[in-house]
Amino acid sequence: MDKKKRNGSLYTFLYAAILVTVTAALLAFVSEVLRPRQTANRKEETRQSILRSVHLEGKTYEKYIKDTVVGPQQLPLYICTLNDGSRKYIVPLRGKGLWGPLWGYMALNADGQTVYGADFDHQAETPGLGAEVSSLDFSAPFSGKSLYRDSVFVSIAVRKQSGKAKGNPNAVDGISGGTITSRGIEDMIRETLAVYLPVLKTILQEKTNEKTHLP
Repeated sequence: MDKKKRNGSLYTFLYAAILVTVTAALLAFVSEVLRPRQTANRKEETRQSILRSVHLEGKTYEKYIKDTVVGPQQLPLYICTLNDGSRKYIVPLRGKGLWGPLWGYMALNADGQTVYGADFDHQAETPGLGAEVSSLDFSAPFSGKSLYRDSVFVSIAVRKQSGKAKGNPNAVDGISGGTITSRGIEDMIRETLAVYLPVLKTILQEKTNEKTHLP
């Protein structure tokens, strides 16, 4: 290879190396600049999901919701006090769908046995199928459902076929064509509440005792 070609190759290599370095530096800079905004956006999305679980979307988070941790495991729990003074206990949910993580929030009534509301979301479920878990049509039927049957915890079943849950206090209809995602939601609720309910039962019993001993 003659000197001219060698110089040309060296120039191309150096140009590419400099371009890659500058591009990487710019991307890192932009990422760092946007990080606070992205963090704030994620925090707001989380807050709105919590509010949706108690039918208060768009309301002021701090007015209604108190963040706390409970039990020996320091489990995160959100306590909502509505305008009528009633309390709802919001449990964060985490699970796995067909293509990625599922998550959501389930609000329980003060009896610790019935659902007041729920909100779900996903990372990468199939549009029009599993992705429907984030829709109100899917989450709304959870309201009023019972987690117990004959005083035994049974959680909430997510039925494979539409219409199969009608009249069943312990089940909702799944998503047509989203069997694995529906099963993921069912597993997520059952596994999470199995951990939370004993702790929540203790909290509610303590509050009942406090009321009983009031003068």
